[in-house]
Amino acid sequence: MQAVFSWAQKYEQHLSALAMVAGFVADNLFFGRVDLWQTQAVFASYTAVCFIAIPLLHWIESRAARLGASFPRWRLLLPFATQFALGGFWSGFVIFYGRSADLGASWPFLLFVFLIFLASEFFHKYHARLVFTSVLFFFALYSYAIFAVPVYTGTIGTLTFLLSGLVAIGVFALFTILLRVLARERFLADVWRIRVGAFIVFVFMNVFYFTNILPPLPLSAEAAGIYHSVWRVPGAYLATSEPEPWQVRYLGFSPTLHLTPGDSLSAYSSVFAPTTLSTVIVHRWQWYDPVGDMWTTRAAIAYPIQGGRDGGYRGYSSMPMLDAGQWRVNIETADGRRIVTLPFTVERTKIPPPKETITLN
Repeated sequence: MQAVFSWAQKYEQHLSALAMVAGFVADNLFFGRVDLWQTQAVFASYTAVCFIAIPLLHWIESRAARLGASFPRWRLLLPFATQFALGGFWSGFVIFYGRSADLGASWPFLLFVFLIFLASEFFHKYHARLVFTSVLFFFALYSYAIFAVPVYTGTIGTLTFLLSGLVAIGVFALFTILLRVLARERFLADVWRIRVGAFIVFVFMNVFYFTNILPPLPLSAEAAGIYHSVWRVPGAYLATSEPEPWQVRYLGFSPTLHLTPGDSLSAYSSVFAPTTLSTVIVHRWQWYDPVGDMWTTRAAIAYPIQGGRDGGYRGYSSMPMLDAGQWRVNIETADGRRIVTLPFTVERTKIPPPKETITLN
């Protein structure tokens, strides 16, 4: 065992990177749906590891400093365990927040999470520092609570977000109590820096939410598109669509739809929600006014959804196209949080374009 711990100390940097990779692999193996018990169990285990390993590490170091004793060799395992758990948190957040985010609205938050992920790995040696790991742990708690609380309450919205903050603060308060009990002197020396760091994280998360930058987890768009028409048949949704050019199909360019006078278009979306959650989805149809240089809302069509279906709850809305030009449909939550945006261009034609009937996911 002594040889093993000596080897671990010698290759600490490489083992730290390996712990991060292991956390990422674990996330991809277990994370399918946000409401599955496996997903919640993995996040709960990450929370428990950080909750125990961080105070235990500083208790060992404080006790050794007070008694003038050497560190037990198994102490080296605690920073690795913390690194594994925090790396698992970050990769899990990239997976779930990335699925839920509309890049046009949520890129600042995704960039923020990605930078924290990189900083956490780059400054791996600081995982033994109390302030650094405590603040990272609070950010992980808050980010997890934001999509875990709706799974258990079956609600989303401002009150649910505020409840998520209270849950994160409550768990973090218990964590700091444990720190105070196990490593009193070290905790009291750093308590204000921990509180200031956690407060900054709290402010950032609330700014992201109330400026509609935070992705609308646990909702995510499984499929969405604009079609000439959409209708429902037993067990499926069908649509008529123009053949897609390669740049639309493979590069994600916005489509151009050709309409004759009096035609309308339909927006289809399949939005995933946890089994217990019922909410309202809004299709906000907007036309770009080139004179006023602004997007104007032509219609906001809402319908309720019920969570639980793997492929998402399906629905559609239709809108007569009175103007040519640039259009978009923002698929949103009831409080205006954007799930996905469907941009497209309308061109007028006298001859109906060729169409095909497709089955929608």
